[in-house]
Amino acid sequence: MPRTALLASVAVLAALLTPTVSQAADDPAPVPVDRFEGEVPFASQPAEGIFTWGGDSDDPPALRLTDRPDAPEGAKVLTGTYDISGYGGFTHDFAATEPGHDWSAHKGIRFWWDGQDNGKKIAFEIKDGGANGEASELWTTSFTDDFTGWKQIEIPFTDFQYRTDYQPVGGIDHVLGLTSMWGYALTLPVGVDGRFAMDDVELYGKADQSLRASVTADSAVHLVREGGTATVRLTVATTGSAPLAEPVTVTYETAATGTAEPGKDYTPVSGTLTFPAGTASGATRTVKVATLRDKSAETAETIPLKLTVTGAKAPAENPQVVIDAHGLPYLDAKLPVKRRVADLLSRMSPAEKAGQMTQAERGAVGEGADVTGYDLGSLLSGGGSTPTPNTPGAWAKMIDSFQLRAQATRLQIPLVYGVDAVHGHNNLAGATIMPHNIGIGATRDPQLAERTGAVTASEVRATGVPWDFAPCLCVSRDERWGRAYESFGEDPALVESMETIIQGLQGRSDGRDLSRADKVLATAKHFVGDGGTEYGSSTTGTYTIDQGVTKVTRQQLDAVHLAPYRTAVDRGVGTVMPSYSSLDILGDGQGPVKMHARADMINGVLKGRMGFDGFVISDWNAIDQLPGDYPAHVRTAVNAGVDMMMVPYSYKDFTATLLDEVRAGRVSGKRIDDAVSRILTQKFRLGLFEHPYADTANASRIGSAAHRAVARQAAAESQVLLKNAHGVLPLRKNQKVYVAGSNADDLGNQTGGWTITWQGASGTHTQGTTILDAMRKDGDVTYSKDASAPTSGYDVGVVVVGETPYAEGVGDVGNGHDLQLSAADKAAVDKVCAAMRCAVLIVSGRPQLIGDRLGGIDALVASWLPGTEGDGVADVLYGKRPFTGRLPVTWPRSEAQLPINVGDASYDPQFPYGWGLTTLTKVPQGGAGTLRALAAAAAVAERAGADQAGRALVAKARLIVQQKAGQNITPAVAKPFADADHLSLTGRYGAAVQRLETAWKAVD
Repeated sequence: MPRTALLASVAVLAALLTPTVSQAADDPAPVPVDRFEGEVPFASQPAEGIFTWGGDSDDPPALRLTDRPDAPEGAKVLTGTYDISGYGGFTHDFAATEPGHDWSAHKGIRFWWDGQDNGKKIAFEIKDGGANGEASELWTTSFTDDFTGWKQIEIPFTDFQYRTDYQPVGGIDHVLGLTSMWGYALTLPVGVDGRFAMDDVELYGKADQSLRASVTADSAVHLVREGGTATVRLTVATTGSAPLAEPVTVTYETAATGTAEPGKDYTPVSGTLTFPAGTASGATRTVKVATLRDKSAETAETIPLKLTVTGAKAPAENPQVVIDAHGLPYLDAKLPVKRRVADLLSRMSPAEKAGQMTQAERGAVGEGADVTGYDLGSLLSGGGSTPTPNTPGAWAKMIDSFQLRAQATRLQIPLVYGVDAVHGHNNLAGATIMPHNIGIGATRDPQLAERTGAVTASEVRATGVPWDFAPCLCVSRDERWGRAYESFGEDPALVESMETIIQGLQGRSDGRDLSRADKVLATAKHFVGDGGTEYGSSTTGTYTIDQGVTKVTRQQLDAVHLAPYRTAVDRGVGTVMPSYSSLDILGDGQGPVKMHARADMINGVLKGRMGFDGFVISDWNAIDQLPGDYPAHVRTAVNAGVDMMMVPYSYKDFTATLLDEVRAGRVSGKRIDDAVSRILTQKFRLGLFEHPYADTANASRIGSAAHRAVARQAAAESQVLLKNAHGVLPLRKNQKVYVAGSNADDLGNQTGGWTITWQGASGTHTQGTTILDAMRKDGDVTYSKDASAPTSGYDVGVVVVGETPYAEGVGDVGNGHDLQLSAADKAAVDKVCAAMRCAVLIVSGRPQLIGDRLGGIDALVASWLPGTEGDGVADVLYGKRPFTGRLPVTWPRSEAQLPINVGDASYDPQFPYGWGLTTLTKVPQGGAGTLRALAAAAAVAERAGADQAGRALVAKARLIVQQKAGQNITPAVAKPFADADHLSLTGRYGAAVQRLETAWKAVD
């Protein structure tokens, strides 16, 4: 039956069965969307159907059609149960193979809901325009379940707002057209073990012009200097840009409810503007508000402009004019930062101070009114939280709009906006994506690390973001950790050497460069010991190691996990983020304590002993993991030394609770002033008071050839050649090369987690070059992903295998992940390497267990997660650059060995820490005598402070040992070899060569 006929017949039936409701005489008959009698199946695109979704595997609700004698319509209703930790709900999409539905004749949509009186808001979303229900524009509103039993919920289409936190297609025209509708969706409450019942979704009422016409103000906030005149532009727009069918009037008046005084601070205005019938869509009228000048220094003052609209939808909020603060010491850029901070702090109310200590997610504040209402000090974009479209210009426009809201506050304290740009501006499509930190650690190139930081800072700041939640200074001690790739390596000395990235991000250590348009505030994370968590100790869901417990002696803590933070503080890092994990210092009697509660470490060690003068930002909702009730969470973290709380969606509760705790005396005013002073200091250093808005001068450099060249070099230097029998690498241009494997032609796998979205994704989601595409530029290449194409007639095979993207504890081994290659990858390796000489590249965030196939592989490369520039990988494969990378972590033989690290008493790896063969470089000749001579020369260089010469001497000795050892890496060889790399990083070059001599002697 054609859908139109089906709807018509259902409408007749519904008219007979539906309970009588009030209906105007000229209203069209209700049109059913869902009766839940079985006419719509449980199915998904492209077919019509109802389907569920959620953030975690257990978050989608369980749905069924249930016979209910109390059903408002028909015999059945839709019922469901849910217990959602992240997000979840259900959708009804219309068939993508048929035209979208026209809802424009109706006033709104309504349905029956069986109330549970849980007080929770339920989001209701409709899908407008686009290709289908999953590629449409989303418009949302909500209703509150604060009743019991069946109630008909009526939602006029005028109540729906354009969804700002997520749009599947980046937005189409930002107009609710209603002529091509694709269904609806409900997002169910979080934190409730709940059930629901729903029935009879239908369209009701008659549309009026306010559905097709709207009046908007050019901005919610209009800044003006004292004595100036503000111009508010009001625009009428219609669906489809049709001329107005009826007149629209806007009555306006300046309201005396603001903080500015009529007649003293401004001249009151009132009147009526008319858009006559026939007015073109896009027509504009203006209202001018003149302010008056006096001679006193003042904070900002507000003048609300009240609008009453007839014949169209009114703006979501009334605009307001803000007279800028002026004449106050904290606004004087010539004064020292310390004095400016003291002056500003003295003027702040408790609520304003609490706001500065609060960071919310951009998706939680909508258009940003709460930035003003709660005096928020900071916003962030979590992983994948992006504007639509996801372009540099849209980022700058979005952040500027939030900064404008901050300018509507009394003191006009700018926001500091933060993102997780952990390997480039990884939330931004088209940005330059660097290798993840584990690859940067493999380069052993501090100058290059600094350059990658500089590129990242330039691209981040050009989009209006002045704060980066990077670098991660974790010392990763167990490859089962899902965050292992966020670490520069397992040796604190290696991590310290790579902290030049802080200067790349921030500039000089005294903070003088922070106000530059190409620098950002950096964050050392996660303080402290997150890389040392014990397998099986995680306290979070199905995670196995992430957010677990680090058990160490105080000596081990200082030597391994705290060491990088001493360096970071010396380098002037502006912020520090505590870890989700717990710290158990053996012998201190406290047992495991969450890091956000460890005042001894944050106040005592970081701020006290180390002298850190920046501010401490919590991790995402981390205080919720502390023991006790919510007030205990707040006071514990604040008193422990956390200065700003990342409370993405609970910022209202946090600010109210913090103020309660201060009033009750459980958090001191002195502690609050310390936290706020630290935050304000960094805002002044960033130059945000003088330049709160995005400086997009460097936007043209985002993803530029120059920036990608840095990423390409980093990708090349990160490649670690573990084995190279028969000189298979480098490849020659005249060779016929057979390429296979799951990661040869997958940009998403190559970039890994924290790319565009939090978890990352396979496939193409940004701009870049895959390894395969890069190889095709250099040689004669044939590609067969699964190696199903014939393998005869080739000179060499290259099989690119490894992991698919993940982030954090989601990637923990034992949480759906392991260190084995997939069955398909193993099959590809086996087939290609049996047919020809082969090189295997492992694209992964950590070592993979390859020992059972190592004998059949001629060349093995640890490619890590090289980022968007696959050309860098091809550069070393084809000999444009030599292989120079060295293992930043120990490569294990088996999972049973884990954790295994340099310095262990028992050490029998597949490849030791620091291992890395080279190409294009002649290996020095010689034996024990040569090594003794190199050791003596290295000792001389060490005493002279000649680091470059000392490292070069160690490198020669390392190449001699690797040449002799080949693949005969016994424990007697591996341990002194790894020790030597650590010694070299700490400047003990003579001792390093002596250990290499020990390794040389141990080779059979």
